[in-house]
Amino acid sequence: PDTNMTERFDCHYCKESLFGKKYILKEDSPYCVKCYENLYSNTCEECKKPIGADCKDLSYKDRHWHETCFHCFQCKNSLVDKPFAAKEEHLLCTDCYSNEYSSKCNECKKTIMPGTRKMEYKGNSWHETCFICYRCQQPIGTKSFIPKDHQNFCVPCYEKQFAMQCVQCKKAITSGGVTYREQPWHKECFVCTGCKKQLSGQRFTSRDEFAYCLSCFCNLYSKKCAGCTNPISGLGGTKYISFEERQWHNDCFNCKKCSLSLVGRGFLTERDDILCPECGKDI
Repeated sequence: PDTNMTERFDCHYCKESLFGKKYILKEDSPYCVKCYENLYSNTCEECKKPIGADCKDLSYKDRHWHETCFHCFQCKNSLVDKPFAAKEEHLLCTDCYSNEYSSKCNECKKTIMPGTRKMEYKGNSWHETCFICYRCQQPIGTKSFIPKDHQNFCVPCYEKQFAMQCVQCKKAITSGGVTYREQPWHKECFVCTGCKKQLSGQRFTSRDEFAYCLSCFCNLYSKKCAGCTNPISGLGGTKYISFEERQWHNDCFNCKKCSLSLVGRGFLTERDDILCPECGKDI
């Protein structure tokens, strides 16, 4: 007789006959449905029941769900064949994830979707395309910017709008300015009208609203000594002698012939010269 006709076809685990019953093959061994589910079924994360052989098993990171249990933790909409995100063991559709965990753009107030580029500054966030200069409306990107009055400005726009302009060159003063006659100057622009040397940090004086270093001012405007022809500055308490429209440094007020100092003494004049009474007695 044909032995195959009489060979028993039993469940590999419980040994019950599978004749006329539904069975499942695993590693070439047959199992009745009950044994297979008890031995090999995954437990659904949502309902905690086994995912039977007749159900679709959906898995993500070693976790399993019935197809009908695979839904958004927040809105309960199915996530089958849809994008989703995981947060603290829960699965969320992208809409719920964005509403719950994504930051809002400080400019357009819309959600900044996960994975998109954003700019952050002092706890606020912007879409990259929303982070723009308040004045020129161009995206700032990774360029330098200056915040003012809750608005952000690229550096060129800030300088045009807010920085003081130098009286001399009309360009913005961003650092190191000098104030003279209540007007702003760059240090390098505030120079002597005569020799063009920088006056910042130096002693200087002015005439007709023009600033001069002391040397240039003395050469241009001071009285000239009738003795040595150098300027008598009058600055710093310099003493000098004045007589009939002429001036002398104290050290230069000497007798033309014998060089005796005539300061505080009597003297005589012979044309442009001054003489002591002794040298002048022969005149």
